[in-house]
Amino acid sequence: MSSGGFPEGPVGARTAPRTGGTERTRAKDRLIGALGMLLAMVLALAVLWWVVSEPAGSPAAAGPSVSADPPTAGASPPAGLEEGRVWFAELELDAGTVVTSGTTLRDVRAVGQDVVSGPDELRSGFLTVDATVPFDVVAAELDDGSVVSAAGEGRARVVRTVEALGREIRVVAEGSVEVADGRLVVVPRSIDVGGPAFLSDATAAVVRGLVTIEHEVEGLPDGLVLQDVTVQEDGFRVELQGEDVPLGR
Repeated sequence: MSSGGFPEGPVGARTAPRTGGTERTRAKDRLIGALGMLLAMVLALAVLWWVVSEPAGSPAAAGPSVSADPPTAGASPPAGLEEGRVWFAELELDAGTVVTSGTTLRDVRAVGQDVVSGPDELRSGFLTVDATVPFDVVAAELDDGSVVSAAGEGRARVVRTVEALGREIRVVAEGSVEVADGRLVVVPRSIDVGGPAFLSDATAAVVRGLVTIEHEVEGLPDGLVLQDVTVQEDGFRVELQGEDVPLGR
């Protein structure tokens, strides 16, 4: 016994640290931290989804569109049809080629519903037109020598010679086709100017606008709005619709 009255252990003996409880506490803290981070990520994703999405059934923001449904076949003629006017529940037109206003359309099919003709005009309550815009019609908007064709998988290919950085370059671009603001638009997704990849990437940013297509389908009655476009082997297949469309005078 020491002089202070306290027992002493063997000389040099040490008490082993109690680490079990500490390790369990640290593991528990790490688990709580991980769960907290996971909860924060889930909450952030939920907020992001709420911001970018729309309630089911709500109208999506889009370009020009036709709001009303087409009249059903066999609908009743308008009340008080004036003398000298003729009402058609439905009229159909099929034409292999239509040339008007300097443009050409192929394989045209037009369906007019609730059509009224008279001495001064012919008007369709609802008109749908499906037609093929040949590739050369669209290519003519770029310049002489440009070629537009199908690239497969619903994409279009544009080949043209452009001037960039004081040099002429042959550009091959492929892109998706979509409808934007009532126009047929081809947005390049890949651009090849030949040479090393880093050179193509640098030049692509310069020439991208020169191989982007924005085509407005012309030569059709006013009031028709482009609704859909797909790529075929012979051109762009377009669908247009309109309400209260004048067909001629």
